[in-house]
Amino acid sequence: MAVVFHLSVLTPERAWFSRPVVSLQAPGSQGYLGVLAHHAPLITDLVPGMLAIRDDSGVQSVYAVSGGFLEVSRNRATVLADAVEPVAEIDVERARRARDRAVERLRGPSKNRDVERAQAALARALNRLRAADGDRGRS
Repeated sequence: MAVVFHLSVLTPERAWFSRPVVSLQAPGSQGYLGVLAHHAPLITDLVPGMLAIRDDSGVQSVYAVSGGFLEVSRNRATVLADAVEPVAEIDVERARRARDRAVERLRGPSKNRDVERAQAALARALNRLRAADGDRGRS
């Protein structure tokens, strides 16, 4: 039997995941990090990237996460994410349109644009496209 810890993945809209898992890989601000059972306590911010979760039967689920926080303590991990999307459900055309809109906003007149917001939208769209492309590569 695999050694597990409890993982919860939450967004403002809903609880995506709450059950025992064997491992978690998350996109921290300093690079990807892995969490196994009995991990040392930590709190870190998350950047857009892939959240890979392996359950005790060996099945891996991958989600695109747009940022947030990860807390690990007492054999529990909690991901508080801005947005989470199962990789298999990513609408590639919608992500392409979002990317194109963000690029267009960044190219627009400087006094009429919110650079930080456009950069964040571009990062989310590119993350979704990379995630979808990686998922097709595994099929």
